[in-house]
Amino acid sequence: MSGITRRTFMALLASSVLATAAPAFAQQDVDEIIIGGSMPLTGVFAFAGVAIEAGIRDYVKMINEEGGINGKQVRFVYEDTGHQIDQAVAIFNKLTTQHRNIHLYYGDSTGFSRTINPELERRGDIMLSSVSFASEINNPETFSNQFIAGPDYSQMVSILLEHIAKEKPGARIVFVNSDGEFGRDPIEPSTARAKELGLEVVEQIITPPGAVDVSTEVLKLRRARPDYTIFHGYILSPLPEFMTQARQLGLETKFMGTFWSMDSSIWEDVGEHADGFMGVMPYRYYYDDAADAPMLERIRQMRPQYQPTGYTQGFLTAMLMTEAAKRTLDAGKELNGANLKAALNSIQDFDTGGIIGVPISISGNSIPVGRIYQYSASARRMEPVSDWISLKD
Repeated sequence: MSGITRRTFMALLASSVLATAAPAFAQQDVDEIIIGGSMPLTGVFAFAGVAIEAGIRDYVKMINEEGGINGKQVRFVYEDTGHQIDQAVAIFNKLTTQHRNIHLYYGDSTGFSRTINPELERRGDIMLSSVSFASEINNPETFSNQFIAGPDYSQMVSILLEHIAKEKPGARIVFVNSDGEFGRDPIEPSTARAKELGLEVVEQIITPPGAVDVSTEVLKLRRARPDYTIFHGYILSPLPEFMTQARQLGLETKFMGTFWSMDSSIWEDVGEHADGFMGVMPYRYYYDDAADAPMLERIRQMRPQYQPTGYTQGFLTAMLMTEAAKRTLDAGKELNGANLKAALNSIQDFDTGGIIGVPISISGNSIPVGRIYQYSASARRMEPVSDWISLKD
């Protein structure tokens, strides 16, 4: 069944039957707005899921304290999926059956976003976002009721490449990707974009996601002598191993990564070998005290301890979901997938309170904006080394 298990297929079929049998109801008459969630609170992605859940929950609390959306309180209902697609679909079915006024939903993975998409299209009553920044989701034709609260993976690498082209025209690039759907996602478009920018891709290295011994791959780096090495498809390992061995061999290259490798806290234990690691981040960091970032100050008041980047993603996602709901209600329209997505796409020059350092506009399914940060081992934090880079549509 094209990667969908029989269990998942039967769960989707069950949801279709339930939705078909459900009576019509006046969505505008509900007294609250519910965000549903299939959340990865345990399992391999729990480190992100726990942070994202906290971010969504905090924004919901904040907006409710300010009166909700047009007088309607917002509620977040969710269950743990263990990062399993079957479980995520089952929870979607359960929550959307129990709560008929769920029109906003958060998913736990690319797999879930892809699997549930035909059901979203059929139902037509929900707009969804998720953990994923997968490039395939950034397609308004096939994923018409979904969005990404940041750039997709291909756009992340493109932002890195634009920075490189400005810093060192004609630079030599090596891409290092994990051998899986996540890792391979941006390879083809990134290679094409590098060529457009006049950059030379001198090597493409693929490793197992959890590779421990990377000595062979490091020798490939040494032979290629890149100016920049861009990793994608990893959280941390084996990046420190690459960087340590490369420096022991005297290789001078700038190591770079994408969103999931860019949280400050994951590099703290690496120490001096992490110094200088760079990458793209769609958001400001928790500790950024820029004068034009009042929302970060509010977060710090709610959460005095450092919050990872997953928290910020969840917080911003809830902000955008509720903004779309407000605009839909303000226009006197029904809360459904098409109207919510149209409202989201009406966002132009929107101030996120400084979470993103420039006003954002959402014309498609993503927010193609980011900034290059570099890890300082002495400060134990990521520090900006570029202006905000906005990709052209």
